[in-house]
Amino acid sequence: MTGSQPARMTEAEFRALYDQLRRHVRWGADDRRGALNQIAAAQIQAAAGEVKLGRTVSLAAPIEDEVSADNPDPAQHRMVQAPGTAKPGLAFAADRIAMNVHGNADSHIDALCHVSFDGHLYNGVPANAVTATGADELSIAVAASGIAGRGVLLDVPRSRGVPWLEPGGHVTIDDLLAAEHGQRVRMAKGDIVLVRVGHRLRRREQGPWDAAGGPGGVAPGRPAAPGAAPDRGARQRREQRHGAERGGWGRVSGARAGDQRAGGALAGLPAVGRTGRGVREGGALVVPVRCRAVAAADVDGVAG
Repeated sequence: MTGSQPARMTEAEFRALYDQLRRHVRWGADDRRGALNQIAAAQIQAAAGEVKLGRTVSLAAPIEDEVSADNPDPAQHRMVQAPGTAKPGLAFAADRIAMNVHGNADSHIDALCHVSFDGHLYNGVPANAVTATGADELSIAVAASGIAGRGVLLDVPRSRGVPWLEPGGHVTIDDLLAAEHGQRVRMAKGDIVLVRVGHRLRRREQGPWDAAGGPGGVAPGRPAAPGAAPDRGARQRREQRHGAERGGWGRVSGARAGDQRAGGALAGLPAVGRTGRGVREGGALVVPVRCRAVAAADVDGVAG
């Protein structure tokens, strides 16, 4: 059932999934880019050809300098100098911002050195590669040239018929496929997949909460056999019922169903969860987006 919560994983199941994913790093033992390897020049060139409106959408959240439930260590903003109006001639304004870039109220991108498990980072790199002076390996510098490609926004709350997911809610593979189908889009290798859960909208309308204790987002699944894929027949039957109930387009062709695989793990992290199962395959960069939906006449800042 789309939107159902995956069963809680045991430590043994998590370790099995972790070991399975570590064994299947497809770019070799020396790789330091992870899923960024999926975005090649061909994908970027093809993405540029799909631009129709030329509109830009920010993925940034406002920098906040007040303490809140999800921002106990807010940014500090100080004016270094202000031009004033008394002095004639040229003058400048300058300011300084100090902030915890890994907070739950601001937007940022995590490098592959951000999380370690059992003393190792991505692809077996020792955790001590990160020291008090920074990261010797797997820093965000691997993306110094920027991340460009075809973006696919999957609006999970819209697919479920709710404004947002409640804290602690999970997004499963069935959710991603249902959103993909309802929006008439299809994920492909090298896509940058943005998963909306409605975090920013809920925060704006109901106020901040301790997001560290209950964020919504993609969930790790249980281990599955290498190459496992979602149950196409069951998914098609659900989509047909969904289409009939809502007057939608219902049936999915066999070719399209065969192409729908949403398992992609973000740079070696656990795959997006399916209810009770995990899927290893997939070539998309999956980025949870804690934001408001991007509608035709309502473009909002989002935080991932």
